[in-house]
Amino acid sequence: MEGAALQLLALAKAKNRLQGLLSAVLAISGDLDLSAVLHRIVTTAMELADARYGALGVLAPSGDHLERFVTAGLTDEERAALAGVDFPHGRGVLGHLIRHPAPLRVDDIPAHPASVGFPPGHPPMRTLLGVAITVRGEIYGDLYLSERADGRPFDEDDEEIVRALAGAAGIAIENARLFGCVRDSAEQFQRLLLPTLPDLVPFSGAAVYRTASEPARVGGDWYDAAVLPDRACVAVIGDVVGHDLQAAAAMAQARNMLRALLYDRRTPPSSVLTQLDHTVGAITDLPVTTACLARIEPAGDGWNLHWSTAGHLPPLVLGPDGHARYVRGEPGIPLGVDPAVPRPDHTHPLPAGSTVVLFTDGLVEHPERAIDEGLDALAALATAHVALPLDDLVRVLADHHPSDGHDDIAILAIRVPAAEGPLPQRPLP
Repeated sequence: MEGAALQLLALAKAKNRLQGLLSAVLAISGDLDLSAVLHRIVTTAMELADARYGALGVLAPSGDHLERFVTAGLTDEERAALAGVDFPHGRGVLGHLIRHPAPLRVDDIPAHPASVGFPPGHPPMRTLLGVAITVRGEIYGDLYLSERADGRPFDEDDEEIVRALAGAAGIAIENARLFGCVRDSAEQFQRLLLPTLPDLVPFSGAAVYRTASEPARVGGDWYDAAVLPDRACVAVIGDVVGHDLQAAAAMAQARNMLRALLYDRRTPPSSVLTQLDHTVGAITDLPVTTACLARIEPAGDGWNLHWSTAGHLPPLVLGPDGHARYVRGEPGIPLGVDPAVPRPDHTHPLPAGSTVVLFTDGLVEHPERAIDEGLDALAALATAHVALPLDDLVRVLADHHPSDGHDDIAILAIRVPAAEGPLPQRPLP
């Protein structure tokens, strides 16, 4: 009976470990950010083997040393004691695993022939379990565990389950690397389609674009700005519905056509948007597109903001006193719906030193909050950082946005001169 009871306990333990392994594989496969995947692999291995400490060393391209070291399990005090100490690069016992990538179990680290000791401040560690992680047939790095919670050395069961995890980890790492490549390529392609802002003197301008958090999400967010021959600064931001190459191509067509219309027609923003709707609709299948077109025009000793929107969010105006407000008006319908529907124009005075911020909905939309909550959060964020240089301001808004990050983000900010008075003369083109 005693033998049967022990067998049942062993089976129950094996079942629990198998269930833990399956849950672990699902957990590490759920992340696509490489840094998050590496950290999740370490903490998951610690849970499976009930280890106090864990680390993952990533091999350099040369394969002879570690170029990255991800740790888990250290307390704040232990991390503070190691402040200023460089991470391990693969000497000692860790180097042994690099040179000999078979699974390694050590019952007494200081007694191992390859041991070179620990740096000052390092917590005492006696036991070690090391397993190599392979990605596409090549060693990517090594997974290390130390100090089982029960104080006993790691055993064969620990080695087997960590080896199984390492196999799944290789797939998760490769997925994260591929995702990173696709994301970077999509972002690079999108940036090639977007303009570098020209010289806007006497105004200043800044823009930022961020891709969506999902892979292959080439989007249709776009912006442009220029100072026109009539001395007005024109700024536009838009969002083509869709996240694919068609949306990106349509975005490029609309932006290029709009720039030509702006230089050709000194008409109100509503008329330019209407002409854009007619023209692009006649020569291409433009998807539904929202846009906000604004002109900052001389007005006596100051400026006026003259704008029209096509189903887009309103401009955010930051006053020189730091006050932020949305200038709202009838939005008009998006482009690509019905170009015959009249579009409204709106005006708003701009004190010297004001900043006009145009943005796409990816900056403020969140599925769990009303759009007005996102707009309020953005206004508060902008108010808190209004004194920053314009390039820094748009980066802060993009870095700390109130949205969920699942859509592209484009921000365009234009600041009028701080000194009141008519615009300086510019040479006509």
